[in-house]
Amino acid sequence: METKKYSSYEQIELELKILKLEKELSYQKMVWNVQKINESLTVKKIINEGIGYYKSIFSNSYGMILAATIPIIIKWLKKKRGN
Repeated sequence: METKKYSSYEQIELELKILKLEKELSYQKMVWNVQKINESLTVKKIINEGIGYYKSIFSNSYGMILAATIPIIIKWLKKKRGN
């Protein structure tokens, strides 16, 4: 890090103000992130996301299961009628 050189106290004061504002901004970002994490970790939201995840898995699998089992059932029914 390069050492800064100031020619007046006003420059130093301005730099200190900028640093103070940057510090406050970083703090507010951290507080906002913590709030977002807390919101995303509520029990209701976790349950809803879990249900949505499993629902999407089973809804996709349901169609595949039907597509695979229908021909088997049809074959079985044809055998039963033939006997």
